[in-house]
Amino acid sequence: MNPIFSDCPVCGDEMIVSKLHCRNCETTIEGRFIASPFAQLTPEQLAFVELFIRNEGKLNRLEDELNLSYPTIRNRLHDVIRALGYEPGEEISGLSEEERTAILDDLNEGKIDYEEAMRLLQENELAT
Repeated sequence: MNPIFSDCPVCGDEMIVSKLHCRNCETTIEGRFIASPFAQLTPEQLAFVELFIRNEGKLNRLEDELNLSYPTIRNRLHDVIRALGYEPGEEISGLSEEERTAILDDLNEGKIDYEEAMRLLQENELAT
């Protein structure tokens, strides 16, 4: 069986799934179906994702299982992230890691209380 192409090999435009077929009962359904974002991953990337999930996202376990270095495992993870259309390390919230750390440091040093820290963190989460 072949993987689904996400991009047309001729013009590069997006491919759509238009037919599904059951090998067992020969039922065929035609229409326009959206493929999973994981359909664009290579077989090697899919195997890595399966191992990543099975190992609960713990890179040190992947190191042991694959007998690869931590940087190599991180690079493979970053390749999968990019293949899914994201950029590794890209901030999802409105706060950078440094800003989040500064809020937590202020809390730890008593400059702000728990409620203020939570307000600052949540306020910036909602801003995105």
